Amino acid sequence: MPALDSAAPAIPLSSRSWGLVPAALLSGSAVLLFSLRMPLLGYVVVALALAAAWFTDSRKLTDGLAKDLFLIATGMVIVSTISVAADISWGNFFLLGFVLAAAVAVPYALSRFVFKDRLIRFPWRGGWPWNRVQWGYLFLVLFLGWLILPFYFITSGVYLNWPAVTAPDEIGRLFVGVNAVGTWDELFFILTVFVLFRRHFPVWQANLLQMVIFVSFLWELGYQSWGPLLTIPFALLQGWIYSTTKSLVYVLSVHLLFDAVVFLVIVHARNPGVIPFFLL
Repeated sequence: MPALDSAAPAIPLSSRSWGLVPAALLSGSAVLLFSLRMPLLGYVVVALALAAAWFTDSRKLTDGLAKDLFLIATGMVIVSTISVAADISWGNFFLLGFVLAAAVAVPYALSRFVFKDRLIRFPWRGGWPWNRVQWGYLFLVLFLGWLILPFYFITSGVYLNWPAVTAPDEIGRLFVGVNAVGTWDELFFILTVFVLFRRHFPVWQANLLQMVIFVSFLWELGYQSWGPLLTIPFALLQGWIYSTTKSLVYVLSVHLLFDAVVFLVIVHARNPGVIPFFLL
């Protein structure tokens, strides 16, 4: 069964749904929770979003929106309990891993075992074979990452948002951390947030809603300065690709290839001359 078939809406989708009000409130709360680090105000907006979703459900303007927004909000609130600014000290390494894992596992468990809903799925199989366009896009991601990311990280100075890494164990933790967070991004923002929004809204609206949350998180993580010029199209493309391919493996491959370049650029910026094949 294709991963998004189970996301078929209970009521006909409309780009003018009243459900956009609570959904937009919830997405907007991510700016407060992550980008601005104003959790108390963010929680107020989350509560308003859930109350508005309950109201639209009670008036039959939406169907099950409050439940799905509650699942998204649960993950967001869990993440907001700690700072996700890049820190690879051993204590934070395991703390961040635990919190991010909980932000995926708790909404999944609530959906599956409390609400008896199989909408949140992780389709590791399927989506094969990849066509020439898909393979070509993977090579394009590598090329654009090699071309653009050193310029972005070094000229903006955002590489300083990541810790200096020189010792082998530090470099190893940075590599694992970058790839682990990249994997989590797809499991949460695409396989949870986007899929839940997709049940109630057309693809383009669901994609915009998840993008706001995705980019807000990436801002706190360190992609600041003019980073949103890169992270906004990246988040939108990931949602669109998943909506067309139904393949977690493919969107994850795209993300991890991109993150491989991110890792190399950070090491390069922190240790000039160590990696000689970048232009800057």
